[in-house]
Amino acid sequence: MSLTSRILIAMGLGLFIGGMFNVAEGEGWLAGVYNAWVDQFLVSGLFDLGGKVFVALLKLLVVPLVFVSLVCGVASLGDNTRMGPMAGKTLLLYMATTAVAISLALVAGVIIQPGAGFNLSTEATFVVNEAPSLKDVILGIVPTNPVEAMAQGNMLQIIVFALLVGIAMSRVGEAGKRVAAFFNDFNEVNLKMVVILMNFAPYGVFCLMAQMAADLGLEAFANLLVYFFTVLFVLFIHGLGTYPLALRVFTGLSPLMFLRKMKSVMLFAFSMSSSNATIPVTLRAVRDEMGADNRVASFTIPMGATINMDGTAIMQGVATAFIAQAYNIDIGLNGYMMVILTATLASIGTAGVPGVGLIMLAMVLEQVGLPVEGIALIIGVDRLLDMTRTAVNVCGDAMVTLVVAKSEGMLDEARFNEDPSLPGHIA
Repeated sequence: MSLTSRILIAMGLGLFIGGMFNVAEGEGWLAGVYNAWVDQFLVSGLFDLGGKVFVALLKLLVVPLVFVSLVCGVASLGDNTRMGPMAGKTLLLYMATTAVAISLALVAGVIIQPGAGFNLSTEATFVVNEAPSLKDVILGIVPTNPVEAMAQGNMLQIIVFALLVGIAMSRVGEAGKRVAAFFNDFNEVNLKMVVILMNFAPYGVFCLMAQMAADLGLEAFANLLVYFFTVLFVLFIHGLGTYPLALRVFTGLSPLMFLRKMKSVMLFAFSMSSSNATIPVTLRAVRDEMGADNRVASFTIPMGATINMDGTAIMQGVATAFIAQAYNIDIGLNGYMMVILTATLASIGTAGVPGVGLIMLAMVLEQVGLPVEGIALIIGVDRLLDMTRTAVNVCGDAMVTLVVAKSEGMLDEARFNEDPSLPGHIA
């Protein structure tokens, strides 16, 4: 059975069993004993432990995989490095897709009117962390201690350090070749660890889905269904429309083949709800399944997991329209244009900041004069939407990787066009 099928089955079983536990809560004459056993032993015990262990193992691989893979990629470019042009293309594409994402979200929010009829006042309170200044953002990219950066999982600093190491290795002759041989062997070990870990993916997905379904009841988003499905609709439009169209226009590759080979990665990202935790799986897919050269993928995928926030931008766009309508505040065309600009730039400026989605949304709301307290309205359904946002984000990371690889002449199109149902493929 393929990995996609196993993950789908695990996801369905987890949602079904967790949902049954949620519905059964408080029912029956032995409700107290039943609920205590289910909550303490299964939901908060076994399911929580299984999900956290699996996510921890994935995060364990992220730093060595990104660092070693990027060092190998940069070192293999040699003295005539293409990192400058590659970085420029990557950054431009990520910003462009983010701008498109939030534009689609604002259009949908204005047309569908998810916040109409709420008629709220600013009595609710919500506190969000302050966003960093531009100076702090720039300083935060430059590592002062690479070991500390790796310990904290600061992806931008790890990328900068890996670039410096790779460039230096490519310019010191025989010594660089000896070190490069070690890193290449280490990279093979990392990739094998990813393959081993993926065999346990369905079990981790089952635990994560069961716990989420047991903890979240329908009442959490019953009053926000229009907002919820508006965000979901735009996420699907962007993930299944914008990305395949851009891939076709810029590379001529088949969008259907791209989506077929991304389905396992997107399902995995959905269950993980973390682009960083999905990096090993995304890297393997774009390199082994789609033919992107490691020299490109090892840079664009970690960078995308850090700064590509199309899914978050969609949430911000719909949430901005929703909050404006809920509080009966008209921000006008200029306000919506400011939202597009602010969210696009903030997707880079707040990269790596804890609670980044809410920080970015707070920045956007303050920029156009909307009450930040409105964020409290959407917290209840954000967990479910966050899972879909992550799936959309990793799809965007892969699309940009293929476009950059194609433009650099580093894409194996024969491998991209191979049937993913053949043995050896993850899909």
